[in-house]
Amino acid sequence: MDFDQLLVRFFGTEEIADLSPDQLSAGVDRLRVQFGLERDSGRRFALWCLAYMIGVAPDIEDAFENEEDREAARDFMDSVDSEMDEED
Repeated sequence: MDFDQLLVRFFGTEEIADLSPDQLSAGVDRLRVQFGLERDSGRRFALWCLAYMIGVAPDIEDAFENEEDREAARDFMDSVDSEMDEED
């Protein structure tokens, strides 16, 4: 899943910073519903990554039953967080 496509799918734009609080909230609701319904582990992981990037991801222990998926999520978090630290 492409990050920009996910933004458009759930938020209607690639420019999430331009959304009103109501638009952001509605997109987050759509994302959460889809995450809860998704059964494909790869798509579920992509949705979780998007949620993490915008600060609304569920806890890893709640989000993933499989330990490999949990470890991949931790690795993603570390990667994103280290990039953010480098930008500061």
